Amino acid sequence: MTDRNFTSRFSVDQSPDTVVAAINNVRGWWSEGIVGNAARVGDRFTHAVLDLHRCDLAVTEMIPGKKIAWVVLDNYFSFTRDATEWTGTSMVFEIARIGDQTEVRFTHVGLVPDYECYDICHDGWTTYIRSLRDLITTGKGNPNIGEAKTESEVALVQASEGALTTG
Repeated sequence: MTDRNFTSRFSVDQSPDTVVAAINNVRGWWSEGIVGNAARVGDRFTHAVLDLHRCDLAVTEMIPGKKIAWVVLDNYFSFTRDATEWTGTSMVFEIARIGDQTEVRFTHVGLVPDYECYDICHDGWTTYIRSLRDLITTGKGNPNIGEAKTESEVALVQASEGALTTG
């Protein structure tokens, strides 16, 4: 059976410790508006994109230089019939030194193509994992700064604005 969870991987020249520090810096690659902390097991934080998406997460696992895992405690999407699609899913970062590079494998366990949000979330994670890679390799990520960032987010905002003007 094929693993259907959203997964992305990349390799960098930096050390596993540098990668872990970047992942834990969620404001540096995912969203500057994150509230809370993501640096140790038990930490909780909230990510939100306008009125489109909000999720509350907890850090559930940290193996130094090897693995970080978060679980979604609560989720809200304004654009899906089931606004809680992410609730109970997990984000897992697996880190491994392979030769002279560090491989990062990100899996959103439970985010599968059957989900209504999948295409939009695929677009979002692809954008933000690229931002994480940039943070690791250049010291500067490209996080969300409180406005629609990905093509999908922009389209959702435009659709909701259109509904307001025609409704």
